[in-house]
Amino acid sequence: MISADLGQQLEGFVTNLVESGRYNSKSEVLREGVRLVQEREARLAALDASIARGLDDAAAGRTLPAGAVFDRLESKI
Repeated sequence: MISADLGQQLEGFVTNLVESGRYNSKSEVLREGVRLVQEREARLAALDASIARGLDDAAAGRTLPAGAVFDRLESKI
């Protein structure tokens, strides 16, 4: 089990969420917060992987001239 000192401001926020009926307990609020952090970290990892693939492609010469990219984008508008 984890014990955490959230500080007065966050503790008050958590308490208000429970008292408003939005959540059933402080633990439920904290679990939701940790799930949101997990989701954000997964998105960041996916973004990092995409950037790495792009950099690898550029280093290997797998690129298009900027003009071709912009022409392609403009044709979609």
